[in-house]
Amino acid sequence: MMGAHVGIISPSTFFPRFPPTSLIKTKTKTKINTSPICSINMSMDPVREWILSEGKATKITKISPVGGGCINLASRYDTDSSSFFVKTNRSIGPSMFEAEAHGLGAMYETGTIRVPKPYKVGELPTGGSYIIMEFIEFGASRGNQSILGRKLAEMHKAGKSSKGFGFDVDNTIGSTPQINTWSSDWIQFYGEHRLGYQLKLASRQYGDSLIYERGQRLVKSIGKLFENVVIEPCLLHGDLWSGNISSDKNGEPVILDPACYYGHSEAEFGMSWCAGFGASFYNGYFEVMPKQPGFQERRDLYMLYHYLNHYNLFGSGYRSSAMSIIDDYLALLKA
Repeated sequence: MMGAHVGIISPSTFFPRFPPTSLIKTKTKTKINTSPICSINMSMDPVREWILSEGKATKITKISPVGGGCINLASRYDTDSSSFFVKTNRSIGPSMFEAEAHGLGAMYETGTIRVPKPYKVGELPTGGSYIIMEFIEFGASRGNQSILGRKLAEMHKAGKSSKGFGFDVDNTIGSTPQINTWSSDWIQFYGEHRLGYQLKLASRQYGDSLIYERGQRLVKSIGKLFENVVIEPCLLHGDLWSGNISSDKNGEPVILDPACYYGHSEAEFGMSWCAGFGASFYNGYFEVMPKQPGFQERRDLYMLYHYLNHYNLFGSGYRSSAMSIIDDYLALLKA
């Protein structure tokens, strides 16, 4: 992933269409049973079907549950060729996984930080959807923080967009919709599609007119925080907290479960309050992407989006943090 080519991945690159069972030529060495019973079972299990064809495996040796998620079911499929990571959701269509695959594909194409390569997204015949991706064997720790910072900055530097701020598909932040309509104006994009969307959601969901009204006052005033700042659209992971950061068995950093879009690089640190970034992380990052004037004054602005999202997802425990940030900015900006 190479240099400056980023963006939507072509369906033919990562999501090859699987031909009808009748078109698959079987060979003795593959030992694929093509009896009517097996054909029916295969068609009812598109994950198995893909692994035993496009996945280049002839045998699935083990299927193991993988914990850690709260939205989807996750499994590791071991085969005689390689291992695959599979997520399924029985209650939603493939759009969420398609958006995840587009994000993983865009990050993968930068050739900078390691991410699982997406292979296939599809519908389950009994309802729901699935995604198949590369399985990465994690190491014993999160790896070197300085390397993580540097690799992340390299991704931001390589992942540029000529379309402006946004992404080719909407996606989700947790289970909250994340609107990625393209905009040439970062302040407008962040105010409307990030802060504004969450404020409206809080108003509808909780009837919280106070946070909505004060938040909208802030949205109208945030331009002052970006004076003399050059903002280029960078490819962001979008949901970078400790649960989405790991390392492979060689100690190289790995990031996963993205909510990608092209935005101001500093927005990547919006989840830093639960990411555990230390001084070595930021030193490594700023060696590649120099710190811009006003960085410290904007940090809480990017955290606010995620505090509002947590308020909308998990309830009032996060409201005070969001309101405190809003009030502090209103005082600072005299808004």
